[in-house]
Amino acid sequence: MRIAQPQLDGSIDPRDITTAIKNIQMSYKKQNKTVDLIMIIMRVRGPAYADIKKAGDVLYGVPTQVVLGKNIARSAEKGKGPMNQLASNILLKVNAKLGGAHSKVMDLGKNKTLFGSFTDKPTIVFGADVTHPSPGEGMNKPSIAAVVASYNVFFTKYSARVRAQGHREEMMTTLKDMVVELMIEFKVKCGGREPQRIIFYRDGVSEGQYQQVMLDELRAIQAACITLCPGQDYKPPITYIIVGKRHHTRLFTADPRDAVGKAGNVPPGTITDRAICHFSEFDWFLCSHYGIQGTSRPAHYNVLYDDSNYQADQIQMFSYYLTYCYARCARSVSIPAPAYYAHLAAFRARHHMEEAGDTYVFPH
Repeated sequence: MRIAQPQLDGSIDPRDITTAIKNIQMSYKKQNKTVDLIMIIMRVRGPAYADIKKAGDVLYGVPTQVVLGKNIARSAEKGKGPMNQLASNILLKVNAKLGGAHSKVMDLGKNKTLFGSFTDKPTIVFGADVTHPSPGEGMNKPSIAAVVASYNVFFTKYSARVRAQGHREEMMTTLKDMVVELMIEFKVKCGGREPQRIIFYRDGVSEGQYQQVMLDELRAIQAACITLCPGQDYKPPITYIIVGKRHHTRLFTADPRDAVGKAGNVPPGTITDRAICHFSEFDWFLCSHYGIQGTSRPAHYNVLYDDSNYQADQIQMFSYYLTYCYARCARSVSIPAPAYYAHLAAFRARHHMEEAGDTYVFPH
């Protein structure tokens, strides 16, 4: 990716960041140019962060990247290595926001035994999550439902949709509409073809809600397919998977020599689907990330519905592959990228709904 020499503007008033972003966009329009990305350096993270994201995402449709001055100063003090690492982390985000992908698994299409059934026809991968307001925020704060969907063959690029819903309501009441919109976008970007296979990763569901959430959301996905192609027999196979980390299960190596890292965790890619799993359900534990500090917590996957009749090795390896597709990190993460993106999209939407004077802790 080639990036032109950026233009510097030191006249922005941090007290009115929305107007500043609007003025930048208008000045480019007068020159018949488009703004690819606006990078804003802030001394510390404050209330202006929510204003920046709302202006960029909602009001003017401009990608924004915030860099904290204190992080630059801290990295500069530590030397060239940390400074290069900070720059690399920022550029990973910039690359993704400009439509790039930093990595892909080249053997995805070659290993027919494991991956052929995911690439032999147009496949769309969804990630979904619902975030709730904290208990002290009051009943007037809505929960935020977010859904993301892939639109390329390597499952590295995603579009997102978000909706507000009832306070602390886990069921996604507007899932059908979001799925229809994302499938239309898939069709537009993939040569006019509808998805011929659907894989749906759902995050944030407690075990007691598995069946109810699956039934409601499965019906919504099926209804979305009917809406997408009315009057046609369009019934793509659906695989519905719950992924979560709210459990107390930990994995350890039988031989200490097999452990990795200072904390002695299991190697990334360790899968357990026997002994500690349910005797009749299709579930497994996958520790996909490299544990840097403390004991790694594996993600728990549970396939509640599967029209494609995947073998365990196929869906387990595919889920592991998706943990390498996360654009903000150059290594694998703890859950598949679409589930991670849905989580981030839901929290970003809460930024958009913030009112002046609100205080809230968000992931970055």
